[in-house]
Order: sequence, then C-alpha cells, then structure tokens
Amino acid sequence: MLEKISKKLTRKPKLVMVIAVIVLLLCGAGYIATRINYDILSYLPPDMDSSRGEKLLEEPFKMAATTMLIVEDMPPEYTNQLCESIQKVPGVNNAIWISNMAGIQIPQNFFPEDIRDMFFAGNATMLIVQYENAGASEETMKSIDEVRRLCNEKCFLAGFSVVIKDTRDLMDEELPRFVGLAVLLSLIVMAVTMESWLLPVAFLMSIGMAIIYNFGTNIFMGEISYITKAIAAVLQLGVTMDYSIFLYHRYEEEQKNYDDKRDAMAAAVQAAFTSLFSSSLTTVAGFVALCFMRLLLGRDIGIVMAKGVVLGVATVVLVLPSIPLLMDGPIHKHTHRVITPDFNKINRFIVRHKWAFLVIFLLAFVPAVYGQNNMPVYYKLDETLPRDMPSIVATNKLRDEFGMASSHFLVMRDGLLHWVMQEMLDKMEEVPGVDSVVAFDKFSSGTVPEFFLPQDLLKICKQDGMQIIMINSAYETASDAVNEQLSALTGIVKEYDPDACITGEAAMTKDLIDTADTDFQMTNYVSIIAIFVIIALTFRSLSIPVLLVAAIELAIFINQGYCYFADTSVPFIAPTIIGCVQLGATVDYAILMTSRFQEELQKGLDREKAILAAASAADSSIVTSALVLFCSTLGVSLISKMEIISGICTMLARGSMISGICILFLLPALLAVFEPVINKTTVHWRTPKASQTVKQPVLEAAPAPQLESASSPAEDGAAETRETDAALR
Repeated sequence: MLEKISKKLTRKPKLVMVIAVIVLLLCGAGYIATRINYDILSYLPPDMDSSRGEKLLEEPFKMAATTMLIVEDMPPEYTNQLCESIQKVPGVNNAIWISNMAGIQIPQNFFPEDIRDMFFAGNATMLIVQYENAGASEETMKSIDEVRRLCNEKCFLAGFSVVIKDTRDLMDEELPRFVGLAVLLSLIVMAVTMESWLLPVAFLMSIGMAIIYNFGTNIFMGEISYITKAIAAVLQLGVTMDYSIFLYHRYEEEQKNYDDKRDAMAAAVQAAFTSLFSSSLTTVAGFVALCFMRLLLGRDIGIVMAKGVVLGVATVVLVLPSIPLLMDGPIHKHTHRVITPDFNKINRFIVRHKWAFLVIFLLAFVPAVYGQNNMPVYYKLDETLPRDMPSIVATNKLRDEFGMASSHFLVMRDGLLHWVMQEMLDKMEEVPGVDSVVAFDKFSSGTVPEFFLPQDLLKICKQDGMQIIMINSAYETASDAVNEQLSALTGIVKEYDPDACITGEAAMTKDLIDTADTDFQMTNYVSIIAIFVIIALTFRSLSIPVLLVAAIELAIFINQGYCYFADTSVPFIAPTIIGCVQLGATVDYAILMTSRFQEELQKGLDREKAILAAASAADSSIVTSALVLFCSTLGVSLISKMEIISGICTMLARGSMISGICILFLLPALLAVFEPVINKTTVHWRTPKASQTVKQPVLEAAPAPQLESASSPAEDGAAETRETDAALR
C-alpha cells in the first residue's frame, strides 16, 4: 500500500503540490474563522464553585463582564453625563454610579459609609460598567473600545475583561514579529548546518504548510486559547523539523541505488515511514499527556500540538517529497561548506572516562531535583503583562486609590429574612482584608416593600430568585492572604446557603492554583509512563526506557531547577507544559543515538567502538535538531512582552539545549557502562538483523543532510574511530 502511494506521489509532484495548495487555502480560511479565547480562567473545570458562579453572573445577572471606570478631577456633572452615555453603548447592560441611587445634588456625606468609600476616593470617583455578553466575547471587546472612546485622558478603565482586551491587542501586534523571527533564526541554523542554501527553504515550505493545516483544522474545536496560538506554530516548527531532515537524508542515500531520482524518493518514503512513525509517537505522547489536566487549557494545547505532529508527519510523507523533486537542480546548484562542530575527540574522552561521567550524571540529580521542587511559580495573570498597559495602570489605581485590590462576587438564593442577611453580612465584614460589602439589604431596612426601592438597584442585585453581593478586598489576587480570606468567606456563606458560589478573578485564580498543583503531578506521571512504554516496545527492552527517560528527566529537572537558582519566577502553566513537551520532543535525541548504537553492535563492533561510531553519526543530527527547536522558541522569548508566553518559550528554548547537552555528553557514557545490562534485558539487542526471527522497527540516525559531493559525518566519524581504536584501548 505504502509502496503504491509513494510511487504515485513521486511520479506527479506538480499535481501533488496543486492539491496541497488547494487544501492549504481551505485550511487558511479555517484558521481565520477559528475563535481565539484570551480568558485563561474560562478553562477551569466547570464543576468548581467559581466556574458555576461565573455562569450565574452571565445569566441572569449579566455581570460576568464587569469593569470599573475611575474618573479623576472631573465635576459630578461630567461623570453623570458619562454614565448616561455609557449606558447607551451597544453591549453595555448597565452603568452604575451614585446617580443610579440618588441625585447628584446630594452631598457625599449623606451616603452610607460603605457606599461612599466604594464610589469616592479623594478627587476620584468610580463607575461600575456591566456588559450583556461574556467577558471575553467579541461583543464585549467592541463595547470596551466604545466606552474608552467616550472617556477623556483622566478616565481609567479597569477589570479582567479590559485586561483580556489589551492582551488580545498586544498578541495581535506581536505574533507576526516573533513567528517571523523564529523562521529567520531557524533558517540561519539550517543554512549553516546543511550544504545547500535552498534546502532549508524547501523544509520551511513543507513545515509552513503543516502548520497552516494544523491551525485550519482547529476550527472543529470551535476555539483555541491565545497561549496555544502563540506557541503552537513555533513549537510545531521546532519539533517536526527532524522528520524533514531524516526523509531528505534517506533520499540522498537512495539516490546511489537508483538512476531515477523519483524512484529514489519513493524508496526513501517507504524506508523512512516506520522510523518517522515511531519517532513521532513519543512526541505525540508528550502532548497527549497534557490532555489529562483538569485545567482544560492543557487539553487545548495537547490536542492542537498532538494534531500538529501527526499532520507534520503526514505532510513530510505526502507533500515534502514533491518539493525537493521540483527544486532538485537549484538545491544542488547552490551549495556551500558545512559548518558543524567535530565531536570525535570529545566522544573519545567521554567513553574513556565513562565511569566519571556516570558519577556526574548521578550527582547532577541532587541540585536539579532540589531546584525543581523549589521553583518559584506565580499565578497572578496581570503580572505577565507590561506595566504600562492601560488596563494594568487602571488596575493599580483601583488598588491604590480605592483599596480594591480584588473584588469577589457572591451569588446566592434570594428569600432569606432581612435580619438573617444582616447577620451574614456582618460576619463577612469582620473577615480580615474585607473593605466593604455591597448588598441589597444594605439599602433596605427590611420593613419597606421592595417595589418602593429604586428599580435599577433591584435589577442589579436580584434576578430570578437569586441575589448578588459584591465584596471588595484589600488583598491582591493569587496572594496567600486573599486565598485564606476566600476560604473564610466560603465557610460563612455555606452556613446560610450551601449552594451559594463565590466567584470573581481572585476566587477563580484560587481554584486555578489548586488545579494546577494537581495537574503538574498527573501530567508528569502520564507522560513518563506513556513514553516509557513506547520506548520499551520500540526496543523490546526493560532497561533502555529507564536510561533514556532518566537522561531527559535530568535535563527537565535542570531546566526547571535553574529558575530556583536564578531566582526567576515562572508562570504557573510553564512547569506542566515543559515537563511533557521537553520529554516528548527531545527524547528523540536519545532514541536516535541508542538505535544507532544497537546497529553498530549488530555489525559486530564491541561496545566502545559501537558507541563511538553511534555518537559520531548522531551528533550532527542532535545539534541541528536542538538548535532548530532552540531558535524557533527563542524568537518568542525575546520579543513577547507577555511573560506567560515569553516564560514558556524561554524554558522550551533552554530545555532543548540542556537536553541536547545531556544526550551528547552523558548518554554515551550511560550506554557504554550499562550495555551488558541492556543486552540481558533487551530482545535481540546484539543479534544481527538477518538472523532475527522477528524484524524490529529501529529509529535510524538522521544526520544533517549531506549532498553527494561530500562524505557524511557518520563515515568520517567511523573512519576516525577505527584509526584511534588502538589508542583508546
């Protein structure tokens, strides 16, 4: 089946490219139509109280999107007129100021202290703006734009929906720049490590298509998060480049066996498919592990990236063969000298001192694990944004001038007696850090019928048998103090209404913290077990998975532990993503060297000669792959002003290099030392393939492509190994 497909694909490369471009255009339309979700808190598990409360704020109260507008140094007449204008903005459900409750002629001192402190602070006053649609909806974003247009330079709009709006605008501005830089840096790396200037262009064309195929098919998910949008393209570029390099390397080898280059490419596709499939399984497993997170953001990233790897392999097998066939002449015409480091002397030194490197490997776990366990993590989402962003400036003013570091919304059933409500409100006000509690029963004496009270006030506070209470806190979101405060408030509220929900940014962030801590452990275990099983089945071994996973886990611990020793905080989602992605994406380096080691042993070499030959053959591929992943993610970390994006990509870039170093400098020593153990715990480890009763799929080494005019690093390394064997022994 594969033979027939590869023959047909290579016989009509122009037709293949026409079909590929048509599919590309369709996926491009799907990419444009896919909605981007900028609200991370919306990915909380729906069964949590804060998520349930958020839905109740949307319906029936229309308060899920609530912003606070601060007006400084302006007369009451301006504020009242602004309030009336905002109420007319499409998508605005209500604008609440003191004029909703009484005339603007009434002096501030006539209002209850709680109300006065809430709406006035020095020379500033505050309006509460409620929107009809969800906080991250397109309609709310347009309404926020219109509200801002009505304001002058002395007005400051704060609130989580405004932060989302500014995040989206910043993301739209940055994305083209950091994707462009990622492509440029990757192009430079490949141009230096490959003999042809045009070969990297061919690879990037293929991967670019795979990325658009991936993003276009996201339309079936309905929406993806802005974090997924930011990292998926550069991550797919970094982790799937190996597949293109391997296929082309095989094509170069097969050209020696065929007169027709189309037959050579067809043979390369057939020979490479099994290795590509096996290699991609570990990467897919790493991304699929993210789907086990309770935080649905993990599923979002996991599905998109796992799908991206699958589509990357499909594009390499189905589309990429046509590109080199059509560009074969120019690729061979524009050649240059390859600049790659020579690791032969280093490899001999490592093998000669293999026991010392084993000790280094074991000792390195101590500081790495300690640092990883004490890595500083932050959960406050607005800390990831530039300090000069308008919404952040307004949020800081809200905290400094009005003492509203955070606001909680309590949704509970209506119908409790007035004196019972007063008792509950009094208890809530006594909780440390609670500045004020705004509730309907604050305005009502309990003896006046509700229909005598302002209907605007009644509409704000009560709907469909439910009532809402606003609690203003002096504690910042994601702080230990506010989390303790929320626990105390929840305990009080549940005494009066077991079904009541406390929501708001701080409450949802608290649930986010609890969820993320559990997710980090779960995804790590799932990814390790899945990749362990895949490697065990690939090599039919019990010991090889232990060595390879241990080598990459050390790299992960070092990467995360670095944050502790450098005193650098990372966003809460980063450790979970790094733990799965770095393992799945870079364990291929270890598989590459190990499979080549097995091949050399099966040729009859002893273990020291075999590991030297394997390392010499695999080093170039590992360096190129690590550098491409490093460069593709480095561009994002350098450009993005959003720390949640730049932090993740900084760790991915650093992780790719640490993994590469661990494999280049530690794995050869591990394999050489434990080879006798591997032999006893692996089926057909040293048995030549010809004499094996069952053929084993082996991941072949994929060094950087070399054109026919030059000898390959594997050949040079093997020759030098033979020459220096006597000295080594």
